[in-house]
Amino acid sequence: MSYVANNKTSDPGLAAVACLGLVGVLLALSLVVAKLASQAAAPPLGFLMVSMFGAALILLVVSALLLRAPVVLNRRTLEYGVVAGSFFAIPNAIAFLAVPHVGAGFLSLSFAFPILLTYAIALGLGIEKIRQGRVMGMFAGLAGGVVLSLSKLDIADGTIFWIVLAMMSPVLIAIANIYRTLRWPTGVSPVFLAALMLFGGAGALLPVLVWAEPGVVGILFSSTEILALLLTEITIFSVLYVFYFVLQKIAGPVYLSQIGSVAAIVGTTVSVLFLGESLPAYFLVSAGLILGGTVLFQRSNPA
Repeated sequence: MSYVANNKTSDPGLAAVACLGLVGVLLALSLVVAKLASQAAAPPLGFLMVSMFGAALILLVVSALLLRAPVVLNRRTLEYGVVAGSFFAIPNAIAFLAVPHVGAGFLSLSFAFPILLTYAIALGLGIEKIRQGRVMGMFAGLAGGVVLSLSKLDIADGTIFWIVLAMMSPVLIAIANIYRTLRWPTGVSPVFLAALMLFGGAGALLPVLVWAEPGVVGILFSSTEILALLLTEITIFSVLYVFYFVLQKIAGPVYLSQIGSVAAIVGTTVSVLFLGESLPAYFLVSAGLILGGTVLFQRSNPA
């Protein structure tokens, strides 16, 4: 029986709400750490790849030794790791490269967009049904993200390229959300799948890294500050992507995509309070739209 058939749309309950909040907060914090690493002159792609690989090793050990989950390596799981990892690596690489130019707050806000795109794809594939509350909620969240995005367009012209590039990420994230659901291997634990995705993402970045950032390992390990940030990012990734997969398994891809709304608010707030970024214009209006959209979405979950 397929994953989709085993995960009929239902009220996911408090466990899903707790996972949603945790994953959204950790996603925002991962971008904040990326911004701090950039300020410390860490090579962005190398920092991302080593963070992925380190977290993947930790999750593999947790899955195999602590949880004693079966290590399933076959054509299906290897495909899953490579494809899911590539869809994961590209948006993250864009984010890590763009964060010095557009700020962690703006990147956090861009994660408010995948919810609408994921829902649209899921409707087209018959995974979801049209529900008025969900549609209203997602358009409210999208409107909040648009308002905040437009508020960044008064910055220098050279940054427009990075804004456009950053806004490509939500499309890839939405496709990845659906792919992971449709191709979820039967009988494989979320922790092991998270490890596979992170290994796949690190592998996808390796050729680019060799070309674009030679000598990256020496740079990453030459500074105590960068090493501390690297260990912090590995820890965040290890926790984040376990609960990311748990949330997808218990609640499905559309519910999962709400993490962007949480990340948008948390990331912007943290960036303003601790990174010295300016508060975007109309932040309260945008935050109200995003939070209101999330509430509408939650209330529309069927009994």
